[in-house]
Amino acid sequence: MQIHHLTRTYRYDGIDLPIPPHLADDPEALRAYHATLYPAILNAEMVDAGVTGGFHATEYRRAVGTKG
Repeated sequence: MQIHHLTRTYRYDGIDLPIPPHLADDPEALRAYHATLYPAILNAEMVDAGVTGGFHATEYRRAVGTKG
């Protein structure tokens, strides 16, 4: 049995976002940090994109639809 440690990545609109080490273990604080870079992340849905290339990816997907 082998254990593989995966690195988390967060993506928004095809861009890999930075992950400060002090926020790496707190998804909600990390979301707030990423929202300072891209405000639309506050309304975006967090989707588990699975494992690719040794990275566990989470994507912020924008809400699609009409206002009102």
